[in-house]
Amino acid sequence: RLDHMVHPVAELLDILMSLVLSYMKDVCYVDGKVDNNKTKDLYRDLINIFDKLLLPTHASCHVQFFMFYLCSFKLVSILEHLWKKLQDPSNPAIIRQAAGNYIGSFLARAKFIPLITVKSCLDLLVNWLHIYLNNQDSGTKAFCDVALHGPFYSACQAVFYTFVFRHKQLLSGNLKEGLRYLQSLNFERIVMSQLNPLKVCLPSVVNFFAAITNKYQLVFCYTIIERNNRQMLPVIRSTAGGDSVQTCTNPLDTFFPFDPCVLKRSKQFIDPIYQIWEGMSAEELQEFKKPMKKEIVEDEDDDFLKGEVPQNDTVIGITPSSFDAHFRSPSSSVGSPPMLYMQPSPL
Repeated sequence: RLDHMVHPVAELLDILMSLVLSYMKDVCYVDGKVDNNKTKDLYRDLINIFDKLLLPTHASCHVQFFMFYLCSFKLVSILEHLWKKLQDPSNPAIIRQAAGNYIGSFLARAKFIPLITVKSCLDLLVNWLHIYLNNQDSGTKAFCDVALHGPFYSACQAVFYTFVFRHKQLLSGNLKEGLRYLQSLNFERIVMSQLNPLKVCLPSVVNFFAAITNKYQLVFCYTIIERNNRQMLPVIRSTAGGDSVQTCTNPLDTFFPFDPCVLKRSKQFIDPIYQIWEGMSAEELQEFKKPMKKEIVEDEDDDFLKGEVPQNDTVIGITPSSFDAHFRSPSSSVGSPPMLYMQPSPL
């Protein structure tokens, strides 16, 4: 049947998840309206489960969507809770990094989050990053090291990932105002810092961030990316099949908890509130390689920003060259859009 999962474990998970989501709706809605007290009571119970079981579990698959769904009722939000986890130095680094993963994925994927909330969260994250850099400037640990600065890199990736997904909304309406806001975030200082976040964050996220910021002349990342690529040392891994040479492209061990839900019953609850990856046409890809012309900014108009959101994930494949074989959609987990490749235009 069309609504069944082929794999028996996936089928069982789908049935259980859909039961939980149905229960949540039954509890929180009374006579077609959200009941404030019942929703907040349920949130308090579930956030404890989330903290104990889900946040410490690396690459948990699908189960975390119960929090995504509950937050769509709009009376509760997991963002403040996760933000406290991320910025608290008394939490283990692995928990802080996981909180960063959740923040980025939630801001990017939750269709129900208003733009003003997205901007408020970006402001918080970016301000924290700048304060972190202030504290490192004169220190002896101001160099690229995941073990020392894991939460910083996780917060950087949350910012880059959110920006990639939300840049059209951030620049919609008054383009000049949008650009002024993005310039105020001072991405350049973060990217050019000695901590070198572009070396640590996922290549897929970095390359999309580089392309979009290059188009709008916010920061030029390609020089740093090329330097980082030259410094990327291969790692020899021994397996039963013999030795293989690999490069570590995910030193943060990143995952995006709200990558597309593929459980057929459960996704019927999630799809209406879920932001898919829009993809890019070949023409848009070429345009991203060119910085935006000054007169376009002055006219406060940009055809690229007027594109309709497609109903399905766009499938685009462009043959990679030696410049970067790791360019994909911003998410690299199962269910995300397939590989996409981009390189800067020749100087």
